[in-house]
Amino acid sequence: MFRKLHHQETPLILCNVWDAASAIIAEKLGYQAIGTSSAAIATSLGTTDGQNICFENLLAVAKQISEVTTLPLSVDIEAGYADTPQEIVDNIAKLAKLGVVGINIEDSQLINGRRSLVDKYDFSEKLSQIIALLNDADIEMFINVRSDTYIVDAAKALPETIERISLYEDAGADGIFLPCLTAPDDISKIVANCSLPLNVMCMPELESFNQLQKLGVKRISMGNFVYDSMLAHLENTLSSIKQHGSFKPLNLV
Repeated sequence: MFRKLHHQETPLILCNVWDAASAIIAEKLGYQAIGTSSAAIATSLGTTDGQNICFENLLAVAKQISEVTTLPLSVDIEAGYADTPQEIVDNIAKLAKLGVVGINIEDSQLINGRRSLVDKYDFSEKLSQIIALLNDADIEMFINVRSDTYIVDAAKALPETIERISLYEDAGADGIFLPCLTAPDDISKIVANCSLPLNVMCMPELESFNQLQKLGVKRISMGNFVYDSMLAHLENTLSSIKQHGSFKPLNLV
């Protein structure tokens, strides 16, 4: 079912969640599928994005979410929370046991707060090995590869992206995720040079869902923007309570 959602006429609007409560709301509102936001989960646990939580913490959050919803769940595993293909597959297998149907895995690394792309040939080889191991273990998983070309190298992003997508497609990827991609012309060119369903993410300059559909986008996700908006609202509410010296800002009546 989750795989089919990437090939329907209208784009899949993936609701990014971070805990059981947000997953329950997403299902209540009729979203077709949900995916975790690594940044939102990290922030909720008091740290920052970039595999600064342990995999067991991520697994615990995924378990809590899976227990309260019937929606297809994809989990952002960042760089895999491991080094070798077998270790990464071991982590994916644990998620699969919870009913998780998809993962995001990225082709960049974050070192001392600075993100850089890993070698595309090395990553595509690792990806190929991961997919082969998953097939050997009979684990069905939608592999959405996040390429960070538009995050780290905007000047050369388009040709580098097209080259990387070709390699990842050959390696067996099921989808391609390009955060920070917003330019309609670039989206059109990428779609024209890619048979994988294209996933874009909420950004201030991003076109409307209808326009993205016309450009050929198949999946639209929210990243951590909804979570950040919620935190900003919480801060404003708490500030208002303090300033008013009462709970009137909560509109309890």
